[in-house]
Parts: sequence; C-alpha cells; structure tokens
Amino acid sequence: MYDDPPASRPQVWAGIECTVNRVGDGYFDQMARSGHDRRVDDLDRLALLGVQAIRYPVLWEKHPEPFNWSWARQRLAQLRASAIRPVVGLLHHGSGPPHTSLLDPTFPEQLAAYAGHVAAEFPWVDAYTPVNEPLTTARFSGLYGHWYPHGQGDDTFIRCLFHQIRGVVLAMRAIRRVNPDAKLVQTEDLGQTHAPAHLHDQARFENDRRWLTWDLLCSKVDRHHPLWRYLRWAGATAPELNWFMQNPCPPDVIGVNHYVTSERYLDHRLDHYPPDLHGGNGRDRYADTEAVRVLLGGLAGPHGLLRQVWDRYRRPVAVTETHLGCTSDEQVRWVWEVWQAANLARAAGAEVVAVTAWAAFGTFDWDSLVTRETGNYEPGLFDVTTDPPRPTRVARLVAELAAGVAPTDPALSTPGWWRRPERLLVPPRPRPRSRKINRSASC
Repeated sequence: MYDDPPASRPQVWAGIECTVNRVGDGYFDQMARSGHDRRVDDLDRLALLGVQAIRYPVLWEKHPEPFNWSWARQRLAQLRASAIRPVVGLLHHGSGPPHTSLLDPTFPEQLAAYAGHVAAEFPWVDAYTPVNEPLTTARFSGLYGHWYPHGQGDDTFIRCLFHQIRGVVLAMRAIRRVNPDAKLVQTEDLGQTHAPAHLHDQARFENDRRWLTWDLLCSKVDRHHPLWRYLRWAGATAPELNWFMQNPCPPDVIGVNHYVTSERYLDHRLDHYPPDLHGGNGRDRYADTEAVRVLLGGLAGPHGLLRQVWDRYRRPVAVTETHLGCTSDEQVRWVWEVWQAANLARAAGAEVVAVTAWAAFGTFDWDSLVTRETGNYEPGLFDVTTDPPRPTRVARLVAELAAGVAPTDPALSTPGWWRRPERLLVPPRPRPRSRKINRSASC
C-alpha cells in the first residue's frame, strides 16, 4: 500500500468540530470551547500534518448581518496559501440564527441567501457542505427533542428534515450561480440497525430511514420508495415530495460519518438494560443499544458500510468523520481500521476518495449529545488542555498516512476493544441474518 503512488490511496483530510447547537435559549459552541476560534496558528499545525483538505466552518450562526467576514477571510486565505482545500460548512447541527429555526417555512430560502453571500465573498472556494448531517439533526431536534426546536414527533422530524434538504438544494443553486464548478460534499451519519427476527420490521424501517438525506438529494423518494407511505402519514404532501424529484441535487461526494456506536441493536431483553434505554414503537418494547456490545458475530463495520454506500449510489465516497472518544491507544486503532477499510473498499472497486480525521482540536460533551455542559473533553489530533495545543498520537498517525509512510505506533499490533471479547457487556446475540446514535463512543 505504501509503495503505491498517492493517487491510488484515499486523500487524508482533517475536520474542525464546529457544532453550534441550540438547547432552549442557549447555544453550545464547540469552537469557542476548544479555543480554535481564537488561535489562527491552529491552521499551521494542521498544515504540518500534510492533510490535503479540511472541513472548515463559515457558520451561519456566527456571521449575522451585517456581515463581517474578517475571521473567515483570514483563515480561508491561510488555507489557500497552504494549498489546503477547504470544504466549507455553513450549518453544523445548528438551527440558524435566533430569528429562525428548522421549523420556519422560510428557513431554506434564508440559508440559500446566506450561502450566496459566502460564495460571493469567497468565489474561489469549490467545495461545500451547506448542512452537516440533516437527518441526524432532524432526529435530535424534531423527533427526540434534544435540541431546539425540541420536537418529539414524526411530523416535526419530517419538517426539520425537509427544510434542511431543501436548504441544501437552494444553497448549492445560489453557490453555483457564483461558482458553477462548486462541489457538494453531503455528510450524514451512517450506521445499521440489527434486531432479532420479531423486530425485523422496525430494523428495516430504521435501515431505510438512514438513507433519506442522500435519497432525497438524488431524487430517489418516489411512490415506490419504501418510506413513501410513512412520509405521507407523517405529514409530507405529494407536491413537496415531488419537488425533490423535480429538483435533483446529487452529492458530488457522499460524506460518511461513522462511529463505533453508529450501529445499533434492538433488544427485547429489557432486564439487561437500565430503564433509560427502554423504548419501543407502540407495538413492541425493546432497548436501543450499541450493537458492538451485543452482537457476537460482529458488525457491518466501516468496510461493509462503505460498500453499501457505493453499491447504492455509485458516487464518490469520503469518510468525513473518524473519531473515537477513548484512550490514545484505541483512538489510533480506530483511525487505522477506518483507513484500512477505505483502502479495502477502493480495492474492491468503490471510489473512496478521502478519510477525514475528525475533531482536530477535540470535542466537548458529546457523551450527553451536547445537551449540558459538564466539561467532558475528548482530544482529537491535538489536545487543547495544554497551551499551545499538544499533538497527539493520532496526529502522528495522520501525518504518516498523508505522507504514505507505514504507521509506526505500537498500539496497532493489537486489535481495538470493539474487536476483543470484553466488548460484550450483555449476554451476546448471534448476528441477525438480515439487516439512534450515541455520537461519542467510549471505552
């Protein structure tokens, strides 16, 4: 692998955890907490690693009118001078400025107007993620009630999702009026739901739902789509579903965000789980738990999921988030496993173009889904608990991957905890024959 020319390997990208989510009237700003919004020299640190692109924020919430582009102008110019391609994000688990929300019918047009201003200010930027993880954000904001506007129903979930996806379509339209060659890098969390035979219908529904972001953008949600009847039941009208059919905006790169806990298992054995994991669908009662802790035969895993994406869409794929909240040993093992999976998928014919080391300067409080501030910090490429930020072992591994050098970390001689017997915390289940998210996997 390391004697091959660079073009035969995925690119190495980095990403800034930049979530600005709203809970009630309060905002959780990851860049403010990590200090990245105050350290211009952070970009020099990333450039020294040799990464080819960075998922970089120019967030709507942080640029209210009248626009002041000085922060973004300085940093994007520095990336450009370093020959690092920015993949600019406009909304990252957010709901927009205080005057709007994911339920605002004018949300898509407002986001598109902002996108047009960004493109006009930075006409050379050629890659965008207007909305990060629309489906996941819609679930957390409209179905589970964790984030603003705190909806807890299928109807609010669908509104939040549709407004974001329509916003992506209109935002790319506005951006391409300035730069016709601009690319859409559309990210979404991707896992898989497993279940015993009597819960297969619920698992099938969740496995169909996980594709909705990309299916809507690719104009796949027609009357034959497995979720058409559900969407209509949840309040979607035929004209608005047809709008997505008539206004395709397929991603130029499908961005897969995947975590150890993205794969779930629906377990009817409630006595093995605390009450806060008990749930159901109105007909069946079950615990929604981490599949890695239950399934004896293993998971689909990064390689299997990348192949699923490629087989479904046949479009370029990038792993756009790779992070594990755990010891440094386990962090480097996880990045290495995802890197190997990407190369295996490429060898099998999938066009996997990049692997992104996420959370360059770490994350805060994702163990509580960013619903409260407890100070739980997970380092990424750098550890910001020191001044200046200290490069971690993940940074060294990423630099080696970017340089095409065989990794040297001794931890890679041992499999990660997710592959060891001690991962099983309840009596194990065999992997089902057929096929919501704790964002931060921990040891």
